[in-house]
Amino acid sequence: MDTVISTGLRTIAAKEIKRRGISAVDELIEDGAVHVIKEDRPQYVVLTEEQYSELLEGNREAYVARVRAALNDAESGLVRELTAEQLIKEFQLDA
Repeated sequence: MDTVISTGLRTIAAKEIKRRGISAVDELIEDGAVHVIKEDRPQYVVLTEEQYSELLEGNREAYVARVRAALNDAESGLVRELTAEQLIKEFQLDA
């Protein structure tokens, strides 16, 4: 089988999937994402629906945290509204 497991990454050659079908991925995906190698380079990542949902949820949580932090910065006065001209003057970029 053309499957390599190194440094925690599960990889499989695209030609192995073509030869064996999706069952080649089924054997690996239980332990996490599977990286598909095509032409000796990582091309795709296969996830279970649960793994994908967790990834989306993590991204949503990170987005909400960034928005909250930005709002906190604005409320505490760490953010100022300036025009481009004011920024150029403040950073002495007009020279």
